[in-house]
Amino acid sequence: MPRIDFHSNVPDKIAYACRLVRKAYLARNRVLLMTEDAAQLAQLDLALWTFSATDFLPHVTAGASLAPQTPIVLTDDDGMNLPHFDVLVNLSHRFPGALARFQRVIEIISPDPDDAAAGRKRYVAYQQQDYQPSHFVAGKI
Repeated sequence: MPRIDFHSNVPDKIAYACRLVRKAYLARNRVLLMTEDAAQLAQLDLALWTFSATDFLPHVTAGASLAPQTPIVLTDDDGMNLPHFDVLVNLSHRFPGALARFQRVIEIISPDPDDAAAGRKRYVAYQQQDYQPSHFVAGKI
């Protein structure tokens, strides 16, 4: 059963995700980042290349031929045939599918009212499936 962590009140989900991914990658985890749509995926892709002048975070999109060998994979469709990953970082409003393949799920929630409401629904959905999500407020990582 994966560990589920909610990180709420995050003012910049993309920058926050980059910091989380760097931390997970340095701990030798394989990471899947699920975005809301193709536009957010493109923003995240660019941010992973540019957020740090000293860190290299090897990443590809889920449809790339190198996805099985790449430690960081981006997708806006968790229904794709994805390789196993240690960590799922969810930036979308969707409840992720196939949770059993992950050791850890991190939900990033902004203060935007729609995003916060979707996050609360996912939190309840996790609880209804007997997961025990934890909650962290942004700025504590």
